[in-house]
Amino acid sequence: MAKIDDSRPFIPVRIAVLTVSDTRTVKEDKSGTLLAKLLQEAGHELFDHRVEKDDVAAIRGRVEGWIASADVDVVLTTGGTGFTGRDVTPEAVKPLFEKEIDGFSILFHHLSYDKVGTSTIQSRACGGVAQGTYIFCVPGSPGACRDAWEGILKFQLDNRHRPCNFVEIMPRLEEHRQG
Repeated sequence: MAKIDDSRPFIPVRIAVLTVSDTRTVKEDKSGTLLAKLLQEAGHELFDHRVEKDDVAAIRGRVEGWIASADVDVVLTTGGTGFTGRDVTPEAVKPLFEKEIDGFSILFHHLSYDKVGTSTIQSRACGGVAQGTYIFCVPGSPGACRDAWEGILKFQLDNRHRPCNFVEIMPRLEEHRQG
């Protein structure tokens, strides 16, 4: 059964948060602000928190900059995962993925179904790895951000989580580029 092993060290990771919205500023951003608060309360470092418009080039450019930085381990995006014409976060981010984390979307929908029922089908939450950086895209509601953090990411980004977690394999994400 999954558990926290207190004999292992907690290893903080550096996380960048991107809110995708045509209508919010960082000051008005409830979802990104919530993610920033939750990750810091868990002991992680907030590298940056920004807002970008629902624009493929702007979103991709911001995420590309972060994944190119050795100072960012994880990118969390919130917003733009629905089906309206302006929702383009997956289109902007998925082409960057070298590997998709299919289980993130599956587990997110499972957790979300328990809260919002079949309405979870309207989300295109996704996760992947690019240039040794984890990327997770979640819906723009504070509830969805809390579900993703408290139900999945809080544990997978904790080196003490057993039987396995994302942190312990971080050093091996780029081994295909070595020699």
